[in-house]
Order: sequence, then C-alpha cells, then structure tokens
Amino acid sequence: MKKRGMKPAAAVATSIAARLEGGSSSVSWRATTLIESFLDMLLAERNAAANTRLAYARDLGEAARFLAGKKRDLIEANDADLRLYLDTLAKTAPRTQARRLSALRQFFRFLCSEHHRADDPSRGIDAPKLGRTLPKYLSEDEVNRLIKTLVHLQGFEGARMRAMLELLYGSGLRVSELVNLPLAALQLERGFVQVKGKGGKERIVPLGDPTIKALRAWLPHRKELLGDKDTSAFLFPSRGGKPITRQRLFQMIKEIALKADLDPARLSPHVLRHAFATHLIEHGADLRSVQTMLGHADIATTQIYTHVASERLAHTVTAHHPLAKPSRNGRRKG
Repeated sequence: MKKRGMKPAAAVATSIAARLEGGSSSVSWRATTLIESFLDMLLAERNAAANTRLAYARDLGEAARFLAGKKRDLIEANDADLRLYLDTLAKTAPRTQARRLSALRQFFRFLCSEHHRADDPSRGIDAPKLGRTLPKYLSEDEVNRLIKTLVHLQGFEGARMRAMLELLYGSGLRVSELVNLPLAALQLERGFVQVKGKGGKERIVPLGDPTIKALRAWLPHRKELLGDKDTSAFLFPSRGGKPITRQRLFQMIKEIALKADLDPARLSPHVLRHAFATHLIEHGADLRSVQTMLGHADIATTQIYTHVASERLAHTVTAHHPLAKPSRNGRRKG
C-alpha cells in the first residue's frame, strides 16, 4: 500500500518488498531482482506511470509468492506452473485474469529478450474471453443537471468544482491528467489546453466557451489559496501547493452527485470522460478527432463509443418508433 507522502518510486519499491519478502513463501533473490529490473525497463523504455508499475509489481509479486509456496521459482516456471497459478483465479473477473496473464506474458518476454530464459512459458496459454463491456456514461440531461447544480455552489469550492468538471466533461481528460495539469498548460486566449497523457505523449485539446469561463473564474481563487508565495506549478493545487489527490477528487465528485440527485456510484471522472466522447459522436464528430482529443494510441479503443451511440439509437427506435411498438394484441403494427 502506498504510504502518505511517499514518492511514486518509493511506493513501487515498497510494494515489491511487501509482496516478495517474508513468510514461508519467500521469493528467491533472483526473481525479486529480475522483477525490479522489469519494472525499471517499464519506466526507462515505456515511460510507464507509477500506478502502472505498482500494478505490475502487485500482479507479478502474487504469482511469484504463489509459486514459491509450491517450491517453484517464477523465473524457472513452465506452462503447467503458470496454469496452476491461473486456475486459482477462476472465481475472479475475466478482466482480472486477463490482466494477470498479460503481466506474466510481458515479464517472460522481457526475460527472453534479456537472455535470462530461452523460452516463454506463457506463450501457449489462452486469455479468457472478455466479451464487450460498454463504458458507463451519463446522458446529456444528467450532465446538464450536474452543471446546473454547480451554478449554486459559491466561493472557492464552487469555482474549483466547476472548473474541474468542465475540464473532465468538456475536454475528456483522464483523472491523472487533470490532477497533474500544470497552470502553464492553459492557453485560454487561444482556446486550448496542452495535455501530457500516457507514455508522456502530448496532445492539444480545444476548450469550449463554458470551460474557458469556468477556468477564468477559478484562477483568482487559486491565487488567493496560494497567496503571494505562489510556487505551485499545478492548476488545481492543494493548500500546500501539491496537486490535489485523485482520492479527494473522487470524493468531491461523489458529493456533487448527491447534490444533483444522481447516484454517486454512477459518477466518476472516467464516466465524465466517457460522456464527453459519447456525446461528441452522437452529435456527428468524426472518430479520428475524438481519438486525438482522448489521447488514444489505437483508434480501436475509440470505436467502443460508436457502439454506445448505436445501442442508444437502437433503444430510442425500439422505445419510440410506432412500427417498433407491439399493438394491443401483441403483434407489431404495420
């Protein structure tokens, strides 16, 4: 678990130590060292975020501990060992199983590329079938209700909440992009924000008039929060100048959901990002433009929003078209 105030690199190291050391199922020094080397590679070659490396540390650590309990070393594991471990995940969600297998595959590819192994035991293992899960999102009416609720919030808290929600819904930012957004990234006069996304890739995202207005209203409150000694680089700093935490942002969004009479379980920063993309496509935006604004490396990731829009349109036809409604005798009209 990440300790309060701990830097990301230290949190990753702590996670490795917690998962690989102690107990009767202690992992070999060699396995521990190679997992650490793999995580270093993720940072050096892929610029992987700290949260990504923590996830890999967790997944590989659990696999290594399980095999150590069976008197097997992860580095020397064969496909039967990996299948035995994956069988223990049978009751978990298919996506969790797929993520654990993906971590193992990438780790063994790394071992092969660095000549620590000649073969990849994960190569012949099939990933679980995931099916298609459509993203959760809000309707336009629900978003309008949320924004109308924000109008009634006054002062510092109200200005900050309006600015953050306008950026999430109006620009489709990820939560990590929002909380770490530098003040210098704003180009309000030119109507865009420069965002550094996954893998350090930068993109330009246009800002609509409501978002620009909300940001202009927030900036005086930000200055008042930090005072004359403004040394914070972040657009949404805490009182100490550090970026507002993801946890605090989630908490604030749940609170505003209650005020807007929306189910807090349905509202999150990512749901607003999904709403941004879905509503753009519903109103005729082309897929490539949405891909660019979301910062998706692969357009296939963006295409999921066309399925959302299509299913919603199909539901609208079924619910409201006169020929789609059954008559009183149970038959369709026409």
